[in-house]
Amino acid sequence: MSNVMQKQNEREAHLRVLADLLEFTVEKTGDRFTLTRTADVAPPVCEERLTIDQAEELLGTWKLRGGG
Repeated sequence: MSNVMQKQNEREAHLRVLADLLEFTVEKTGDRFTLTRTADVAPPVCEERLTIDQAEELLGTWKLRGGG
């Protein structure tokens, strides 16, 4: 496995751990992600077709504001 692919896999694994901690589900289609959160929000939060950078930014924002 190339170093770039390994780094991408590590980023995705970290993204999934953080998403789980913040009660988001993660779906991956190709190289895009859909994040959905139904816990303690109305209506549900659903962001689709995010790059890994965008998904990390969204979860970082939720973490900073205590959304978990």
